[in-house]
Amino acid sequence: MRLGMVGGGRQGLVAQWHWTGVRISNRWDLVAAAPSSDPEAARETGRAWHLADDRVYTDWREMARAEAAREDGIDAVAICTPNWTHYEMSLAFLEAGIDVICDKPLSTQMEEAEALVTRQAETGLVFALTYPYAYHPMVRQAREMIAQGAIGELRQVVVEYVQEQAAMPPDPNARKTQWRSDKAKVGRAAVTGDIGTHALHLLEVVTGKRVTKLRADFHICGAPKEMEDTAFLNLKMEGGAPGMMWVTQAAAGNWCGLRFRIYGETGGLEWDQEEPEKLRHTRLGAPEQIIVRGHGAGVLPEAERMVMLPRGHGEALSDAWGNLYTEIAIAVEARREGRELPEGLLAMPDVHDGARGVAFVHATVDSHEAGGVWVDL
Repeated sequence: MRLGMVGGGRQGLVAQWHWTGVRISNRWDLVAAAPSSDPEAARETGRAWHLADDRVYTDWREMARAEAAREDGIDAVAICTPNWTHYEMSLAFLEAGIDVICDKPLSTQMEEAEALVTRQAETGLVFALTYPYAYHPMVRQAREMIAQGAIGELRQVVVEYVQEQAAMPPDPNARKTQWRSDKAKVGRAAVTGDIGTHALHLLEVVTGKRVTKLRADFHICGAPKEMEDTAFLNLKMEGGAPGMMWVTQAAAGNWCGLRFRIYGETGGLEWDQEEPEKLRHTRLGAPEQIIVRGHGAGVLPEAERMVMLPRGHGEALSDAWGNLYTEIAIAVEARREGRELPEGLLAMPDVHDGARGVAFVHATVDSHEAGGVWVDL
């Protein structure tokens, strides 16, 4: 199918993840883009992406209109731009009849997120959110094991996402990332919205249960700044299990430490995004088991269909992006052809997951500003 992309001028990092996932999935051709409002940057990026000159745009509104009018126009658009732009862009492409693939957050405002939920329902278009970490095969393995009762009734959970970049003073020359500390652009929270939403989505996908209540404390643990770089959260899950979440970008020596530890009445599961091919399964009264990504040997079919290489040939986040774009392709293709997909085939994050991420950010800020009280989610 034909894909367009908004953002990624001079090959921005997030857009590169998308482009890599697109190519690995082998289900899409990137045929159009509005990489930048700067004509030179747009042309440079268009050449790097092997796009025809007449399908490299400097205005995403023009792109939406032009591609919707073309007989060979794009089937979907990937929005890879900063937070505050997502709502307006997503709405414009929905109105043009084009399926949407959007980075989180869906918006910085709850009202805008709810408006996108409503408009997606009215159009019936596919609206995917890019939470790629859930597309590691061993994350899908953990999800299916919990659903099949491998650890019994859920008793407690811990999830963390730990990085280091905010421990250092900001680089005054890094204009591309300066907006991340601007409340008008990033929204009410910084680290909690940036990586806390990934931790929430991962936890809820794997356990199959939602966080119902939370309490949050925000801190500045790195270089001085206006917005939080660290948050500690207490959680209550559906069914009553307690939990904890720690997110920080001010822990020296940490890079991309997204991890969960989930325990039930008979066992537990542990996973670390920095070593994504291994899942640790502990059982009461039995030796621990390390399940390794690959075919067979305990890997369940739901996870195995995401495996691209035999064991011993490393897979990484780029492959997870490929899996995400494969599921999005299946969803878009089915919608365009009017086909019903088998129940449970896909676990694609959608506009509702995006709105939940926005609600999560607002709930954490509400809790923190009220002195760390419990609030409903």
